[in-house]
Amino acid sequence: MPFGDLTNAAQRIAVVTGASSGIGAATATRLAQEGLAVVLIARRRDRLDALAKALGDLGGQALPLVADLSRESGREQVLGKLLDRFGHVDILINNAGLGWYGYGHEMTWRTARQLLRVNVEAMVQLTLGFLQEMHRRGVGHIINVGSIAGSLPSQGIAVYGATKAFVDNFTAALHRESRGTGVRISVVRTGPVQTEFDTALLKTPYALHLPTEKAGIRASAVADGIWHLIRHPRRLMYIPRWLGVVPWLELSFGPIIDWIGPLLLRRQSSDLRG
Repeated sequence: MPFGDLTNAAQRIAVVTGASSGIGAATATRLAQEGLAVVLIARRRDRLDALAKALGDLGGQALPLVADLSRESGREQVLGKLLDRFGHVDILINNAGLGWYGYGHEMTWRTARQLLRVNVEAMVQLTLGFLQEMHRRGVGHIINVGSIAGSLPSQGIAVYGATKAFVDNFTAALHRESRGTGVRISVVRTGPVQTEFDTALLKTPYALHLPTEKAGIRASAVADGIWHLIRHPRRLMYIPRWLGVVPWLELSFGPIIDWIGPLLLRRQSSDLRG
């Protein structure tokens, strides 16, 4: 059945950003398997087309929408096209994000600006763009994909961690504003995940390998958690759940981390460049 020719009025429409790989692709797949019509948003047309075809072959509905979310015009394109075509969306998964690991003084402004545009600006603009319509209907769910880094300041990820702290604060505030309206606002705080994240960040100047690159969980585990959150909404979910103890580490062992963390970054930098 072509996307948009929805014979079941109860079928929900979900939008997933950063859907070309990793958490986004896994989440889009899970939502399509659960019967949602999924809009796939990312920059890589070949990846989106392949995923949409794969989901269609499995009986799901997926609409690929190529957009550069680092540009305001790209975000406006997404909002305009989807609201014009469908009038609403039921679920928004703000997953698109960029990362960088290395010394802050070696990070170029161009790289930092890209992180801010995608991790913060795109998330805020899409959230606010769909939120008004959700409040008007009294239904909808926005899930922002954050990181444990947002509540655990760490060496090497100063800008990335700060963007995820923004995601936490922004989501919590809107969650509280939306109580009693029927609109749900949630954040997922993940630990390391096995994705193309490390490969992508190494394409930027002076970036180092993430020390946690081999310790990550599968993207499908995050997708499972997001589906559970849709079925049982709440403000915050840690994936995996044991990460809920991590914020207490900063409170309890912050001074120790202040000493150990820089040693790890310095050692990795020496191994790469020496």
